[in-house]
Amino acid sequence: MRAAVIVFPGSNCDRDMAVALKAAGADVSMVWHKDANLPDGIDLVAVPGGFSFGDYLRCGAIAARSPICKAVVNHADRGGYVLGVCNGFQVLTETGLLPGALMRNANLKFICKTVDLKVETSASAFTEGYNAGDTVGYPVAHHDGNYTVDDETLAALRSEDRIAFSYVDNPNGSVADIAGVLSENRRVLGMMPHPERAVDTGHGGTDGQALFRGLLGQFAQA
Repeated sequence: MRAAVIVFPGSNCDRDMAVALKAAGADVSMVWHKDANLPDGIDLVAVPGGFSFGDYLRCGAIAARSPICKAVVNHADRGGYVLGVCNGFQVLTETGLLPGALMRNANLKFICKTVDLKVETSASAFTEGYNAGDTVGYPVAHHDGNYTVDDETLAALRSEDRIAFSYVDNPNGSVADIAGVLSENRRVLGMMPHPERAVDTGHGGTDGQALFRGLLGQFAQA
């Protein structure tokens, strides 16, 4: 599997993402946001967490207008896989690859801790390493993680089994406790918690390993 990790000014989880992907067996390229094209043969694009462009304007809004994001959208439109974590999730909503918006946390405070998540579906490349109903622990670190969608979109996410993860104890006010959502073709995942920070016992837990191994397994089988 060949993966590209996008780097923006203010990214702070790009190296973490690359380490997690490499540990799972991926060949990883780091791609600067001003590049207009992805490297040839990329299977997965990872848009990492951080504070791209200092989170000025809406979080992710400036990053979504970077030259590389047009290539990311084209990659997704061709059926390529995309993973957006934290700020990366915000970027994916700003590009229109995922529905909804990430608003200020309901308690108006920055949250940094490990939270329990319920795996809502195993029917995706990202979640097939889990069973639906499993509880996993991932760290969160965000100020604008309150996922918001209208009632019609929420109904569609539920009916199409596109809610990937939900919070066991909602830390930010997200509608329906949503922590991560899938695109219509199930090849784009955006989530606020950080699976790449849960792949090493030295960091407090390894529940994120199954996400990366499951994703890499898709390409090993192919």
